[in-house]
Amino acid sequence: MKPFFKELFDYNHYANTKLGSVYNEYPDKLSEKAVKLYNHILNAHQIWNNRINPLQSSFGVWEIHPINDLSNINATNHQQTLQILDDFDFHIIISYKTSNGLLFNSSISDILFHVINHSTYHRAQIATEFKSVGLDPINTDYILYKR
Repeated sequence: MKPFFKELFDYNHYANTKLGSVYNEYPDKLSEKAVKLYNHILNAHQIWNNRINPLQSSFGVWEIHPINDLSNINATNHQQTLQILDDFDFHIIISYKTSNGLLFNSSISDILFHVINHSTYHRAQIATEFKSVGLDPINTDYILYKR
């Protein structure tokens, strides 16, 4: 299972990097919603990493970072997730509080799958936003990554 999750997170990193290149190239064409969603993808990934292995202060769920910081955040998220994949058993149950203060318990495997699914969902929303401002949507489909 670890090799499969590593492959998924390599794909996630690739897709976020590809998306980030548009943010760096066309910062003035981006809608507020597109900026908010990309930051949210990266923030949520960092928050979930920290719930499993607290290494730094967590970002706010909707915190906005300077565009030139997003690439480093994406790279750090990826490296921390790879470390989690190496160091943790997927069946471990993590107790955590949501941003609303509610307490939940989830397995590491469920958390990791959620990060991938959550990122894909919001990248699709960003593709729609890109179209609305005249930018070509980035095709980040997993199957294209695998080809």
